[in-house]
Amino acid sequence: MKREDIIRKLTSRKFWMSVAAFVSMLMIYTGAEKSSAEGVAALIMAGASVVAYVLGEGLADSQDGTIYLDGPGVAEIDEAKTEED
Repeated sequence: MKREDIIRKLTSRKFWMSVAAFVSMLMIYTGAEKSSAEGVAALIMAGASVVAYVLGEGLADSQDGTIYLDGPGVAEIDEAKTEED
């Protein structure tokens, strides 16, 4: 697995939602109160937001000022950029 793949997974909201859901359900299963499980899930999501922001900013700063996109709509952005050049 490449470094970019790991960073993409760590910045994925789906990944962190899965982690938060697993941990909170595990806590409820082991007898913790629902409110404490919800608090832990909220803490995980808050931490995930910070991790995603820091990694995203680090990637943007480490490149040559160009932010590379992948996903829907990228072709349109690339075409518009070449028309301006």
